[in-house]
Amino acid sequence: MNLKEALKLADRIVFEKTGQHLDDLQAAILRGTLQRETYKHIAKDFDCSESSVRKVGSELWQILSEELGEDISKSNLRSAMERLQVSIVSHYAQDSVQIGFVNFCGENRDPPDIPNSQPPNQETANAKPTKTLHQDLSEMPELGNFFDRTLELQTLTTWILQQNCRLITLTGIGGIGKTSLAVKLVQQIKDEFEYAVWYTLDEFPTIDKFKSNLIQLFSQSEKQDSSPTNQKRLPLIKYLQKHRCLIVLDDIHNLFCSGELAGKYKPDYEEYRSLFKQIEKLSHPCCFLLIGWEPPKEVPQLTSENTPIRTLQLTGLDTAAAGEILRDKGLTEIDNCEALIHRYQGNPLWLKSVATLIQELGIGANDLLIDDTILLPEDLKDVLQQQYDRTSELEKQVMSLLATENQPVNVANLLQNGQISSSDLLNALQSLSRRCSIEKQESLYTLPPVLKQYIKGL
Repeated sequence: MNLKEALKLADRIVFEKTGQHLDDLQAAILRGTLQRETYKHIAKDFDCSESSVRKVGSELWQILSEELGEDISKSNLRSAMERLQVSIVSHYAQDSVQIGFVNFCGENRDPPDIPNSQPPNQETANAKPTKTLHQDLSEMPELGNFFDRTLELQTLTTWILQQNCRLITLTGIGGIGKTSLAVKLVQQIKDEFEYAVWYTLDEFPTIDKFKSNLIQLFSQSEKQDSSPTNQKRLPLIKYLQKHRCLIVLDDIHNLFCSGELAGKYKPDYEEYRSLFKQIEKLSHPCCFLLIGWEPPKEVPQLTSENTPIRTLQLTGLDTAAAGEILRDKGLTEIDNCEALIHRYQGNPLWLKSVATLIQELGIGANDLLIDDTILLPEDLKDVLQQQYDRTSELEKQVMSLLATENQPVNVANLLQNGQISSSDLLNALQSLSRRCSIEKQESLYTLPPVLKQYIKGL
């Protein structure tokens, strides 16, 4: 049955018995049970102990049993709710139907949607809501020169403000402009939120320290706003459900292992997986924006509009925007700047690096374009080395194979050498794609020219 309908029915039953709507933990237990999750899994998602979940669950089953006149348990909840829905539908033409001790009226007398809320009076409903803004953007970098990303800004703004996405990953190869885009985005939409926070994960690597900093921000600001005499700190998810927040986590790749396939958590950082699952699954008005070279393994590259998660894999600047970089560096006499921009994939950092080298050495840029030369300044090599070092041995093998190919190749061509099994090859290609280290054209794969030149020089 429909999850939302099941929760609404359960809320009505509990309301009839107790006069209270489902609280957040009760709703999480019902939701998890209907989705066939264990108590342990529900507890982990809700950031509480398994024993607490069992206790609340037991009390909930007792309420449902008494009100519906049958023994309800975790194992038969789904079938019981389906039978209840069938009974209500079959009596839909009647003014009311009595099931157990609960009277379901034909009129629209549903209690308010969960979580708990009181219906506003007319004056409150018509009043424009006010909010106090709390922003901790001390770790957000200065923007500097920003080159046109109109389409990407529109996409992210729509996902966050209109579609209310809860978890967004912004990925791309080093230097492509992920952080600059995020800074510009935050500057434009931060005042739409009660809280806007930017954390760089090399500063707050552990989950406990990250949660502690957020909770401290929430509790201190609530104390300032309401001046309570004895304010008790809540679990992080409770604050996120109370307040509309924009939380940016930069350098998300620092949570993941080097030398492994993309998105594998370091041993001490596995708890971030549980946090991100909470953010995705539980109802709340917040958005987490994750920025890095690779996304978490559990976040797919292709997402459905029916889910609250999105992934934007950032590519290079268009010719007009990239041309501004070359002009800023004094390269105004290039006859065919499009060729240079294409060669360096419109990557702002790569273009700045090679333009600086050309300018400082007085190399004729037009002469450079004649024989497809690809310059790799030392600072660019350092960036490429950092990303290459993160890849697994399997990915290094695949990149070495691709570096020898002059044209895009398919999987069958890559398997012909016999060095890599089909399963390993597909996993490596998926991981390299998530790291934005290869290009795909339909079913054909190739290495970007800059990476190909770098790997050939190893």
